[in-house]
Amino acid sequence: MLRFTQLTSIFVVVAASVLAACSKKEEAPPPPAATPTETPVAESAPATTKEGVENFKIGDLAATALLDGGIELPNDNKVFGVGHTPAEVAALLTAAGQPTDKLKLSIQPLLVTTPDRVLLFDTGAGSNFGPGAGQLSTSLKNAGVDPGSVTDIFISHVHGDHVGGLVNAQGALAFPNATIHLSKPEWDYLSGMKPDAAKSVGLANHAALVSAITPKVDAFAPGADLVPGAVKAVEITGHTPGHSAYMITSGDKSLLYVGDSMHHSVVSVQKPDWACGFDGDAKSAAESRGALLSRLAASGQRIYAVHFPFPGVGKIEKQGEGLVWVAE
Repeated sequence: MLRFTQLTSIFVVVAASVLAACSKKEEAPPPPAATPTETPVAESAPATTKEGVENFKIGDLAATALLDGGIELPNDNKVFGVGHTPAEVAALLTAAGQPTDKLKLSIQPLLVTTPDRVLLFDTGAGSNFGPGAGQLSTSLKNAGVDPGSVTDIFISHVHGDHVGGLVNAQGALAFPNATIHLSKPEWDYLSGMKPDAAKSVGLANHAALVSAITPKVDAFAPGADLVPGAVKAVEITGHTPGHSAYMITSGDKSLLYVGDSMHHSVVSVQKPDWACGFDGDAKSAAESRGALLSRLAASGQRIYAVHFPFPGVGKIEKQGEGLVWVAE
């Protein structure tokens, strides 16, 4: 597990390294030679409608990737490849056709509309990470979505780039009519944080955030069935005390919102056993990440990766002896 001072320094680096939001996609690694599982046209190839907005389908459900912004980190092994060298990380990036001096992460909450609900998965950084992030409200506007129409928010975990958008600049609820779902261990973790610990995970406005959201919180048991037939929590250990992914289902189609079980589309996927500086319990997170990736590759499960290149929709597939991310 990282020492408190290490985790604090990592979030300071993140806050200082934010990038201006950009809708241009990063180039994904090439798909394997084998023909991927066929997917109906309605379920694939997200279509851009406006900047920071990409619409796609999950079975009969309408879904929208909403760009909140991004962050850029130096290749210095403080976050990716902890215990390894920049050269080892650079080798992976070079093979994937990516720059080797810096690693880019996107931030993109997910919106899903059911016949009677408007569901939002995570809320982006708000004001926590500077001008390079916190653009969720703009993306929602571009998508034609009124924040007041959101009925349910599903929080994967309480780091600042996932819960910052729950409140506005004045500290009021950004989604006043929404129930905020997060696991009971994660709520206990958030509500019990001391100020220094909150700052170390990107929550400078911790006290105001907790005060604003408390009346709206639904603290569920890990793995709970939250919207029967549509949303089920999936416990994934190691990142934070109550980190959750979410399985979103429509008929025989599904999408797994993976939260921060993985961060980088190359390093996290190809070297899941490498420690990540964002993980609270690096050993447990590496083990759960590796197990999850193996299951995803074996099953062909479609996923939504909040930090992969926008819009973050695709699959994990086998390539040779390893795994790769294949975007739609």
